[in-house]
Amino acid sequence: MINIRGIKLSLHPFFVILMLFSVITGHFLELIVLFSIVFIHELGHLSAALLCGVRIRSIQMLPFGGVVEMEDHGQLTAWKEIGIALAGPLQNVLMIGAALLIREMNPENGDFLNYVMFGNIMIASFNMLPILPLDGGKILQAVASLFFPYHDTLLWSSRISVVASSGVVFFSILPLLQGEGGIQLNLLLIGIFLLYSNWIDYRHVPYRFTRFLMNREKRYRDATQAGVLAHPIIADQAKHLDSILRLFRREKYHVIYVMNKQGNLIAMLPEQRLISAYFAADRSLL
Repeated sequence: MINIRGIKLSLHPFFVILMLFSVITGHFLELIVLFSIVFIHELGHLSAALLCGVRIRSIQMLPFGGVVEMEDHGQLTAWKEIGIALAGPLQNVLMIGAALLIREMNPENGDFLNYVMFGNIMIASFNMLPILPLDGGKILQAVASLFFPYHDTLLWSSRISVVASSGVVFFSILPLLQGEGGIQLNLLLIGIFLLYSNWIDYRHVPYRFTRFLMNREKRYRDATQAGVLAHPIIADQAKHLDSILRLFRREKYHVIYVMNKQGNLIAMLPEQRLISAYFAADRSLL
């Protein structure tokens, strides 16, 4: 593990295993190229995050990309998250363009540059799959949070990622099932890693949602300063807090209109009132 200005850079054990295999099989040069592509890909994420004012805790390198742990205290909006996620594949596009230009100027290194372009295409394409924690999964989750309640976004993006990860595992063993060849070991290991990480993420949805509620104070300050209209939520008097809070959207500030059984308005509550009651373990709406 390397610590660079407070950012911890480490290799995932899977990457270390792959390095050992590459030495044994004589493909160490290919691995160095792959590592360089992944590293530059992650530098794109890092640079974009720093430009957005987000503090980076650590970067763990994987063969298909990396996992960037960001310290978010409510300042990371959906659009910023989309921009940070796109910054990685953008580096792959730039590297492909640079390799094409160099190949035109120096055709003698065509085979090596073709491998560099192929590696970038594979890394970028795989990272754009709609699976967390890949870039495509992060983009899908961020876009969904603009239109749907945040709790539903967390829940369903995790479920989709679990199913898609299972699909990667199935695809890796499909040649064996069809009797056309052996298991695609690299893809199988990646699929197992994604499936495990997404299953853990699915189980942690309640904790992630709680953290979202804890960081809502900044949303209130931003809404007040900008003078934006509050997003209304109409709720029955007997409804519990949990079901109301799960209607909150990431980019909206909410005011809850409490109605009685006759359909009359009996209270108008800002979202901070409900969040405070939630953390005080008071689950009743009034």
